[in-house]
Amino acid sequence: MKYKFLPHTADAKFRAYGKNIEEAFKNAAYAMVSVITDDKIKAKVKKKISIKSEDEKALLYDFLEQFLILLDTKGFLLAKVNKIKIKEEKKGFSLSAEIIGDNKPKNYQTKTTIKAVTYQEMFIRHEKGKVTLQVVVDI
Repeated sequence: MKYKFLPHTADAKFRAYGKNIEEAFKNAAYAMVSVITDDKIKAKVKKKISIKSEDEKALLYDFLEQFLILLDTKGFLLAKVNKIKIKEEKKGFSLSAEIIGDNKPKNYQTKTTIKAVTYQEMFIRHEKGKVTLQVVVDI
């Protein structure tokens, strides 16, 4: 299972899973797209993102926030996350990834709009052989 949605009174709450932190982050991005649309996004446009944050939770927040910024500014909807790399550094964490999607949101049926990623109920759990993370997005 890549991700699952959990009950929440007003917002969208999900858990994403992975064998490692990169896979869990990637699956969180896919969960966020599925909040917005059930349509399969076409892989037409490649973009690179690079983020530095003070800790893993901030990195997860900043990573997911990038998709909202790209949607709001460029109309970009994510189809696939490629080549994601997360590194622990002296002062925090860094992430680099190649993402592929489409800049034509009008080509897709949207269910809802995500206003923001939140820290509410957010966690990242490293367990033997897997990583679980939880996110609530404001809709």
